[in-house]
Amino acid sequence: MKRRFYSFAILAVLSVLLTAVQHGQQPAPGKQVTQALSVAGLHQAVTIRRDERGIPYIEAANEEDLYFAQGYITASDRLWQMDLLRRTVRGELAEIFGAGALSQDKLHRTFGFGRVIDENATHLNGKLKVALDAYSQGVNAYIASLSPQTLPPEFGILQYKPRPWVPADSLAVGKLLAEYLSNTWQLDIMRASLATLPREKRAALLPEVSPLDVVVVGTDAKQMKTGAQSLRLSAGPNDALLAKLNKSIEDQRRSFERLGFPARSLESLEASNNWVVSGKRTASGKPLLANDPHIPAAAPGVWHIVELSGPGIHVAGVTFPGAPGIVLGHNDFIAWGATNLGPDVQDVYAEKFDKDNPRKYLTPAGWRDAEVRKEEIKVRKGFADPLTDTVTMDVIVTRHGPIVLEKDSARYALRWPALDPETMESAGLFEANRARNWKEFTEALSHYSGPTQNFVFADVNGHIGYYGAGRVPIRKTGDGSVPYDGATDEGEWTGYLSFEKLPHVYDPAAGIIVTANQRVVGTDYPYFLSHAWAQPYRARRIFSLLSEKSKLTIDDFRRIQSDVYSYPAAVFARAAVKTLKTSAGNDEKLNSVLMDFEKWDGMLTIESRAALLSTQMRSAFRTRILTAALGPELMKNYVWPEADTLIDRVLETQPREWLPSEFTNYADLFRASYSDARQALTKSLGADESHWTWGNQTKARFPHPLAAAPFIGVRFTIPPMPQNGAGQTVNVGASVSMRLIADTSDWDKSLNGVPLGESGLPDSPHWKDQLDDWRNVTPRAVAFSKAAVEKATKETLFLEPK
Repeated sequence: MKRRFYSFAILAVLSVLLTAVQHGQQPAPGKQVTQALSVAGLHQAVTIRRDERGIPYIEAANEEDLYFAQGYITASDRLWQMDLLRRTVRGELAEIFGAGALSQDKLHRTFGFGRVIDENATHLNGKLKVALDAYSQGVNAYIASLSPQTLPPEFGILQYKPRPWVPADSLAVGKLLAEYLSNTWQLDIMRASLATLPREKRAALLPEVSPLDVVVVGTDAKQMKTGAQSLRLSAGPNDALLAKLNKSIEDQRRSFERLGFPARSLESLEASNNWVVSGKRTASGKPLLANDPHIPAAAPGVWHIVELSGPGIHVAGVTFPGAPGIVLGHNDFIAWGATNLGPDVQDVYAEKFDKDNPRKYLTPAGWRDAEVRKEEIKVRKGFADPLTDTVTMDVIVTRHGPIVLEKDSARYALRWPALDPETMESAGLFEANRARNWKEFTEALSHYSGPTQNFVFADVNGHIGYYGAGRVPIRKTGDGSVPYDGATDEGEWTGYLSFEKLPHVYDPAAGIIVTANQRVVGTDYPYFLSHAWAQPYRARRIFSLLSEKSKLTIDDFRRIQSDVYSYPAAVFARAAVKTLKTSAGNDEKLNSVLMDFEKWDGMLTIESRAALLSTQMRSAFRTRILTAALGPELMKNYVWPEADTLIDRVLETQPREWLPSEFTNYADLFRASYSDARQALTKSLGADESHWTWGNQTKARFPHPLAAAPFIGVRFTIPPMPQNGAGQTVNVGASVSMRLIADTSDWDKSLNGVPLGESGLPDSPHWKDQLDDWRNVTPRAVAFSKAAVEKATKETLFLEPK
């Protein structure tokens, strides 16, 4: 009976939704539409033009109306996504999704993000405060215009209405990105689990320098110090604690997946490409700049393309739904892009609590009462029942921060700039929208305190530059790479690196700057940033391709963004051929694979068989090497982004000390890896080897939180599609969340595109109209000059004061 009621409830909601009038429907091709709306809250009329992709070009006579209109228009495209983002950060997902989202809510209540952004909002001033206030009013004006029938469909399905938008909500996405881009605290605990290994083996497992490194600032003239902080702990992590840590990581993964983001691996740390070249290396004689951030695919995507024009500001690019201004893009004078620099900005402290009083913990001054923060979380009773129960939880906060991990007597507190109410992710970037040169751009970045980014810069006068901006802590002792003893002051932060000491370069002689989350500073850089960098494969490939041609064009940049050459897969294929070519015997299938490897160009293309077999064999090879070195128990919890640098060295030199004891030579290890790969592929793709291609194994998916729901999910579903590339190629496939190529010689030639479209409404023609361009790596121009915008216009909306 309950099941029948459940089905009837779904069908009833579905029937209402299917007959509802949806926003975002556009006129027939070739027609242009002009519409006027009276909106309370405006001071003067605002003009919004949209092009064939639905990209809004907003023109206002004053600053308040400009951001009011941006809030109104963004909400018209992405209102439910905006609500989902703020609910995620505030720990309010269970209220709409039920108990399945409770663990994610508990995680974000532990961080206390909601309290932090609310306090952030009380410190706003200047133009940013004006923009956030006006943006909120615009969002609320749009919400007020909606009826139950015209709300985005997700609200109807989940049976709730959006509450008013407040300025603090626009700060929420900054915290989400900080969490997504700064997750090193789990690595600190995992690194400590290696403390029992011999120093030499540990250093080899955690390499920080690769022959493929592309250094942006400084040189590798001096030897890098490793293991600056002792790995000795008063109580190292045990298996039970590591298991609890893995549960925490799983909760975080589910939190991102609820947003449509498959969580990035702790091992990968890849989160974008950018590069810039000076005019002496371009056909136009002016700089070109490219950026493609890597945030896993979702429906809708995380970026919204927009152009803003008003007194003293003319800027275009992408922003996060819910945030005013432009995050990445260009204005009349400069262009900028960003990738994650990824310094270690999260430290954990093993706190000692009193056995008789679990609210007291030890400090150098004696026992101290921990703060106990009471949290109440609303939890929906069921899909068909929007009523909620309330779950309470206590968050324990020490002088270092909230307890984020505990098991039995072990408790770890987290210190992180994102939990500091003085940290403002929006500041700096918002100011950069108006910068006209390097001096003004870097002055803006000096106010940026979000997750530390590699910013690249170009201007119309021919200059290029790089700045690694954000908050990087200075410790009293050590480097925070493993947990500190919270009862001492050894791990206290004494401040942050001053802006002048952060890595930067202006007009380098080579005329090329490339960042792809690799180690960007040379060993002569005097300050600690991190022990864990993303592999340099993407950066090295970009640098090599840029260096091949003396006069680069936009088409060259686009080809580089589409490149799918895999260094690690190609290295493995060459090593396999070299090792097995004379010892494969009569194994016809293995000999066929080796022949494919010899002819293979190293590209991870959808039809390639060699690409799939090489990556699968390398994965098996890596697992066997690391399991032999760590043992099966440590291997279960081992994640470290530099491991592939070790594997590259082992493949090249085949040292005896790294050969697992069950093998007498590396040829046997390669054959075992081949066997492992065949078993894995048979399990995932079946016994028919004609299906063993890269595209059949690796598919791009654009998940929506409601896509898996029976009946109603189909309208939100983007069918999986074979993808070129992967995490270690320039084109990382589904994770390419946006592509930008900025041409300082003519802004109207600048290209920008997102994976799906501008709209979050599945019935809109702009729900996925950019998908083919994304797959083919053919982002289109976004008009910028007045004449180009007017020529590109397909519809015009006039917002007039009521």
